[in-house]
Amino acid sequence: MVRTLLVRGLLLGLLAGLIAGGFAFAFGEPRVDRAIALEEAAAKAAEAAQAGHGAPEAHPAEEGHDHGDGAVVSRPVQKAGLFLATGLYGLAVGGIFALAYAGLRGRVGPRSDGGLALAAAGVAFVAVILVPFLKYPANPPAVGDPETINSRTLLYVVMILVGLAATAIAVATARQVTGGPWPRWSAAVAAFLVPVVAAWLLLPAVDEVPAGFPATLLWEFRLASLGTQLVFWAAFGALFGWVADRAARAPAVPVAAA
Repeated sequence: MVRTLLVRGLLLGLLAGLIAGGFAFAFGEPRVDRAIALEEAAAKAAEAAQAGHGAPEAHPAEEGHDHGDGAVVSRPVQKAGLFLATGLYGLAVGGIFALAYAGLRGRVGPRSDGGLALAAAGVAFVAVILVPFLKYPANPPAVGDPETINSRTLLYVVMILVGLAATAIAVATARQVTGGPWPRWSAAVAAFLVPVVAAWLLLPAVDEVPAGFPATLLWEFRLASLGTQLVFWAAFGALFGWVADRAARAPAVPVAAA
């Protein structure tokens, strides 16, 4: 059974990843192109200013973000590789989700297979995507210091771990509360928010948006980034739940007598 769920998760994760890739291509890539154009224009202006005062020096934007003709991977290749990246992401997430679903099935959450899949996908989106995004939202090219990428990545991973830990605490709390669904849900939400809010307040903020960067472009990119994840998890949860319900309703195949 676990093997069947794993194969199902891999295939549906790949499909959901390609769907999310289509969303990212339509809504995210135009914002990336605009951000790169702004970055390259700023780099050329800085180079011209340096040339007017003597020997030109390397500009930080050129060192940390090379997206033009001299880039190792050109933009057309990057755009084509977007679907490969989201597909591989879907494969990995689908496999992990299927193993977690196999452990949860029949133990927690809705009793129907489809309902459990949708609930698990929604919780995963909130814990793994929304919680870290609200603290450390995605940034387009030209935003962020290349020197701090390791520290920013570490902080983002910490927020993911906080989201997962908060989810585990919420589930454990809900299972200890009696008196109906409303008390259980209220206790679970409170137990989830306490560690999350504490992490939001205690972890350092990261604000590396350069002066003059268009606020509209920044938020359009961030919304497109969050939307890509929302499309992925919604598509994956719906597909996995639909297939799980169909499999549950399928009649058992009798074993032929030897």
